[in-house]
Amino acid sequence: MGSVKAVLAPLTLTAFLAACSPGQPDDAGEAKRPQGSETPVAPAAPPPATTEPAADGPLADVAESDPRYVIGISFPRQANAYPGMVKVLGDYAQSARAELMQAVNGLDGQKPSAPYELSLSFDVVADTPEIFAVAADGGRYTGGAHGEPLVARFTWLPKRQALLTTQEMLPTPAGLQAASQYVREQLHTSASLRVDDDTVPPDQRMQLLDSENQMIDAGTAPEVSNFSLFQPVMNADGKIAAVRFVFPPYQVGSYADGTQTVDVPAPVLRPYLAPEYADLFLK
Repeated sequence: MGSVKAVLAPLTLTAFLAACSPGQPDDAGEAKRPQGSETPVAPAAPPPATTEPAADGPLADVAESDPRYVIGISFPRQANAYPGMVKVLGDYAQSARAELMQAVNGLDGQKPSAPYELSLSFDVVADTPEIFAVAADGGRYTGGAHGEPLVARFTWLPKRQALLTTQEMLPTPAGLQAASQYVREQLHTSASLRVDDDTVPPDQRMQLLDSENQMIDAGTAPEVSNFSLFQPVMNADGKIAAVRFVFPPYQVGSYADGTQTVDVPAPVLRPYLAPEYADLFLK
């Protein structure tokens, strides 16, 4: 059987920055009055935010902040063994940072009521001679009630020096249909269990379930874009025992439902796998 999981990525960076950044002086950003002067000195304007890419080289954790924004990005050191993966992860992080900085620059030097924030963690989820996979989870806050979830998955094939994509793994419509059908069944069951709660009035349960099922059906239509996020679930022999498809908030549920995942067993997908990748999977 597959499994359905839901998680919400934390947005706070306090602990990360405390470990990586020097302490800030008290009353940071406020100009002090010169001794013996009666006239206050105007606060200095914050420096303009930049979106310049980092220098080429190994991936390194990022911790930076000023009164307008906070950024924390962590990378796995193992990824530096694969230059192609370094570029992929670095490009994704830089793109996320650039979007935050665009919003910061839109403040025109003003300090927001709450600092804008980018929190992003890259974590290794598979590491074998044939497969190196990384999960990226985090969020970006640029005002409003809550932040924007950031969810990405990357599966690198060291021997081929290339990313494995859904379209290459399941090249036919029949393969996407098989994945879609299996995932829908799991998500429908999960939604039914969530709604079947004593805290939900009986007359609202059916309406709520219908709404959730509509989101599930739309977000799991057999299209490559709906199944582009996945990570391999490895067995002890280094073979892919299942493919964990990942669905960010709003794709198959509400923001409160968090990121949801469904593990599709290898035997379900095997008849539809591209021949050149079949040896990566459990038989």
